[in-house]
Amino acid sequence: MDLERAFMKIGIIGAGQIGGNLTRRLTALGHEVSVANSRGPHTLTELAKETGATPVPVEEAARGAEVVVVTIPLKAIPDLPSGLFDEAADGVAVIDTGNYYPRQRDGRIAAIEDEGLTESRWTEQHLGHPVVKAFNGTYAQDILDRHRPAGTPDRQALPVAGDDAAAKSKVRALIDELGFDTVDAGGLDDSWRQQPDTPVYGLREGVEAVTKALAEASPERPADFRG
Repeated sequence: MDLERAFMKIGIIGAGQIGGNLTRRLTALGHEVSVANSRGPHTLTELAKETGATPVPVEEAARGAEVVVVTIPLKAIPDLPSGLFDEAADGVAVIDTGNYYPRQRDGRIAAIEDEGLTESRWTEQHLGHPVVKAFNGTYAQDILDRHRPAGTPDRQALPVAGDDAAAKSKVRALIDELGFDTVDAGGLDDSWRQQPDTPVYGLREGVEAVTKALAEASPERPADFRG
């Protein structure tokens, strides 16, 4: 048993596939997880029973949390309550797993398409708190099935982008604990390199291949992801 490993209080906003599977893995690792969704804590009874996580209203998801994962549809970001992180722990790291799907789900967002904001920069502006972009191109089932010990040859790597060095370091350490390597994908304005339909999006490879895929990305938004 690793007696030096620090257990954290983690809030998860969104209990879909990514949020649900992160709840499963993080509780299994011993972290104290609060989970919220738009429909209310009473709809999370089964997940809570399975994992030991605490269902809470969205307004309370970040209370005391050292890490908060925001994993909801992009179009729902502006509906989150203001002051969401007011009662979070000092230095809370906020993970944004979101993607912009204008045709399939979110509708057209002018700030992203006309002003050139990266998806996570747009999210950060609405949240009023710095974010770290991670897990946005990860298959939800892989969180449960493809984690490996550090140093394993087939260990999968995930790109991580963000401006706050301390928050990014905390997120990368947590992803390592979850069983994945990470690649620093730059600041939030560089996070277009991991948006949908880029070479790294959905890539199940290690550090070298992920680094190469990030370098090969084009800043031009693909036609299928324009509204």
